[in-house]
Amino acid sequence: MRYMIMHKVNASTEAGVLPSPELMAGMGKLVQDAAKAGVFRNGEGLRPSSTRVRLNFSRGQRTLTKGPLVGSNELVAGFALMKVQSMDEAIEWATRFARIVGDVEIDVGPVTEPWDLGVMPKPTDAPLRVLAVHKADESSEAGAPPSPQMMADMAKLVEDMSKAGVLLATEGLMPSSTGWRLRYRGGKRTVIDGPFAESKELIAGFVILDVKTKDDVFYWAQRFADVVGDVEMDVRPLFDVEHSAPERGIA
Repeated sequence: MRYMIMHKVNASTEAGVLPSPELMAGMGKLVQDAAKAGVFRNGEGLRPSSTRVRLNFSRGQRTLTKGPLVGSNELVAGFALMKVQSMDEAIEWATRFARIVGDVEIDVGPVTEPWDLGVMPKPTDAPLRVLAVHKADESSEAGAPPSPQMMADMAKLVEDMSKAGVLLATEGLMPSSTGWRLRYRGGKRTVIDGPFAESKELIAGFVILDVKTKDDVFYWAQRFADVVGDVEMDVRPLFDVEHSAPERGIA
C-alpha cells in the first residue's frame, strides 16, 4: 500500500532558514535507507509559502492570492508535480483542472532544489518544478466517485500535460478517515485517527512510501522525527489502480 506522509511548516521553514549540515546529512541517510529497503517512491520539500500562490475558484471566478499564505483548509485531496516555464504556466494548468472539477482551492508553489539549499550552483537552464495541491472538500472526504464525464475530461487533461512534458507525477489521496495525524513533541508521539475536521497548518514537504503495514509507516515517520525533532505529520493512503480515485488527474 502506498502512503503519503506530509510534514507541516514551522517558523524556520517559513523563514527560509537553510537546514544545518547535520540535518541534511540525516535526511540524506534516511532517504538512502528507505530506498535500500525498497519503500521510497517519491518525495519533495516545498519552499516557503512566500513563494506560493493560492487559487480559489468559485462559480467560475478565480481569485489569486500571493504568499506568504495563512493556513485555512490544508487538508489535501490530491496533487500534481509539474515542470513548467513559469508560475503563470503552472497557474493556467491548475485553472484547467478547476474548470473540470468546479469550485476548488489549489495552492501552487515551487519545490526545493539542491541550489536552494546551497549545495550546488543554480544551472543557467534550471527547471521550475512546482507542486499544485488540491484541497479536500465534502465530496472528496466522502470518497464520492467522479462522473463518467469528469473522468473523461480529467484523462484528457493528463494526456495534454504529458504530451507537453509538464506532468511529472500526480496522485489522489483517500479520505482523511483512512489516515492518521502524528505529533512528535519532546520525543513522545501522539497518534490521532482520522477523519480530520480541519487542518490549518501548511505543508512543508512530503514523501510517498510503499509499505505493507501501518507499523511500517509509523517506523519511517519516527525515523523522520528523529532527524528533524518536533513535527506534525499527516499520513494518508493513496488511491491505487484497484481503487476508483475521485477527480484523479492534475491533483
